Amino acid sequence: MQPAIYMMVSGRNGTIYVGVTSNLPRRAWEHREGIIDGFTKRYGCKLLVWFEAADTMEAAILREKQLKAGSRAKKIALIEAMNPLWHDLYKQIAHG
Repeated sequence: MQPAIYMMVSGRNGTIYVGVTSNLPRRAWEHREGIIDGFTKRYGCKLLVWFEAADTMEAAILREKQLKAGSRAKKIALIEAMNPLWHDLYKQIAHG
């Protein structure tokens, strides 16, 4: 599958989670359904609001680390550049 970096949120300007995966539709679904215990389940981060494809998993992991080290303002700027209304992008990636 396609390596990707993504951000899940609890709501507009809510808690932000940055993650990396090789299967974004499956991983976003797992977050939405609360299947995996952890940060996103605890904080209700169920909305996929930003994602970016990477050429390799190594590149995706480096980008994830870069984003996690960045400020909240930088994360919000990335979200709003791609998705100014903070819509849930899950249906867009799950159904093409």
